[in-house]
Amino acid sequence: MISKQEVRTVIFEGEIIEDYPEDVRGHSCLLFTFSKMRRPIHLVCAPKEEYLGIITAYIPSLGKWNKDFKTRKESK
Repeated sequence: MISKQEVRTVIFEGEIIEDYPEDVRGHSCLLFTFSKMRRPIHLVCAPKEEYLGIITAYIPSLGKWNKDFKTRKESK
């Protein structure tokens, strides 16, 4: 489970690692940071003028992400 505090940490301290301006559902982006417990967290969000829409938050897998958790592994 990802806590509300961890989500806040990603929002306020994370960095945008992927940007999806042409997403069919509207502009969205992927944020990343390590939580205070030193676990990686990804947060997909949709920035709007009035609010920040949170789409999902998850712990990235080393099966799909490199050790920096910022770059995807090459698909074969």
